Amino acid sequence: MKAKKLILVTSEAHPMHKAFLNVTDQLSKELGIEKEVKMEDYSFLADYGEKDDLGMSWLPQLFVELEDGKIVPILTKMPLGADLKADSTKGKEEALNKIKSLTS
Repeated sequence: MKAKKLILVTSEAHPMHKAFLNVTDQLSKELGIEKEVKMEDYSFLADYGEKDDLGMSWLPQLFVELEDGKIVPILTKMPLGADLKADSTKGKEEALNKIKSLTS
């Protein structure tokens, strides 16, 4: 099973938007797969995204679409560094490991 496409659901106003976009761009290049960015698509999140205790989805979330059409969340919370800022290197690593576990 191969990864077919990355799907990022985000909002330009969100403080983590740039970090998630950065991870999506890097993974897309590294894996040689297409990427799609959806802005504030809450119906997509309702269908595929992770939800909090109250059943609400949040932004941003990064997904991978597999060859069989299955869509899986691969990064839903950006790891923070010691400075409490987004650590996109760790985020990319986390997402890449998740993709590898799904496609191996």
